[in-house]
Amino acid sequence: MTYYGARELAESFRTVRKNTIQVAQDIPEDKYSFAAVRDVRTVEKLLTHIALANRFQYRLHAIEKRTTMEGFNFPALLQELIAEEAKPRTKAEVIELLKTEGEKWANFVEEVSEDFLAQTITMPAGGSPTQRTRFDMIMSVKEHEMHHRGQLMLIERMLGIVPHLTRQMQQRMAQVQPQAQARP
Repeated sequence: MTYYGARELAESFRTVRKNTIQVAQDIPEDKYSFAAVRDVRTVEKLLTHIALANRFQYRLHAIEKRTTMEGFNFPALLQELIAEEAKPRTKAEVIELLKTEGEKWANFVEEVSEDFLAQTITMPAGGSPTQRTRFDMIMSVKEHEMHHRGQLMLIERMLGIVPHLTRQMQQRMAQVQPQAQARP
């Protein structure tokens, strides 16, 4: 028995995606073209990248069900993702992409078995580590998104927006302060 299986993976991913969607909603559409520095993704492209990133893992685990990465055509997949990311999208389209791609991934993840999660995938020659579990690779989707959401939260600060998680914490603290002051 494990304490963290497919259902927990899917639910934790949904929580991460819900928070990413909230960031996407909080940033005004006229700021979707903002880039923190030259030669980095704009807000729109970063959110699109997040929405599309799970397609790599989805192809490996849901479609091809690979047990080895030998022979996998990384350059072709990368070109496909770059082309999809490059398409211009409105704020509403980006948010819809985050929702649909996120739910597609979460639905897949919550249905896999513990045996499936425990399977190992052999990495290409020279790779380190030489093998990874499906669990580890599937978990990396959430880790990747959280990495980029941290970037987005810093961008929010640069744009003068207090991130929603900070606002929620401030509200909780404001509710606790009167109670703390009332104690003898």
